[in-house]
Amino acid sequence: MSTNERFNLEGRTVIVTGGSKGIGKVYAQEFARAGARVVAADIDEPAAKSVADALKAEGFQALGLRVDIAREDSTQAMARAALECFGGIDVLINNASLMSVLPRRSWLEIPVEEWDRVMAVNLRGMFLSCRAVFPAMKEQKHGKIVNISSSRFFEGTPNRLHYTTSKAGVIGFTRALAREVGEFGITVNAVAPGITLSETQVASSSGNYLGAHLAGRTIERPQYPEDLVGAVMFLSSAASDFMTGQTMLVDGGKSMH
Repeated sequence: MSTNERFNLEGRTVIVTGGSKGIGKVYAQEFARAGARVVAADIDEPAAKSVADALKAEGFQALGLRVDIAREDSTQAMARAALECFGGIDVLINNASLMSVLPRRSWLEIPVEEWDRVMAVNLRGMFLSCRAVFPAMKEQKHGKIVNISSSRFFEGTPNRLHYTTSKAGVIGFTRALAREVGEFGITVNAVAPGITLSETQVASSSGNYLGAHLAGRTIERPQYPEDLVGAVMFLSSAASDFMTGQTMLVDGGKSMH
């Protein structure tokens, strides 16, 4: 059975930042299996290359790169490598962020240096990644940017104030950038996941913490990375061509907007 062309991702070049672990790794794998050419970009170079090598061994087209999204030269190198390898950039998934390594603690205990690092990665990194891919998307007259926010924006989740603040910034960034690049055929949207049982989340959370987040969900089960793939793929496909500046909340119905 053929795929509806609006949802077809075959031959699209997709960059996934933070693509070597956790949810980002799942995005990279699932886009490749949908026929996309995938760039797994991550500050952990061996892990990024491992993801790409595994996909290539399955017959998919993939590239693993070391990228520090907080550095402009690194994001520019990422865009150049994608263009050199695959000839275009169709989709950017801004997934990389600092979260699981951050201690949960009162806002009064957050070191200023840690606050600044979170903003450098979670907001400046997204800004630099978008600027790096923009020339290619502008020239093509089409492009899809999908920014990963968090349900923390809707819930006001405490104890990682810098992270929650940065994920609120993702939504403001998404709305404003959408207005600046729409004339070039580029859409900018966001996905806000609820707490998700990725490998990195599970490693940094207690069972009690994860269990508490099931309370209040309309769909009463844990959320897994695979639950996010459909929304991200939709926003990366032609099916969402007339949708921009929007945020899709994927949290099992805990918050509704």
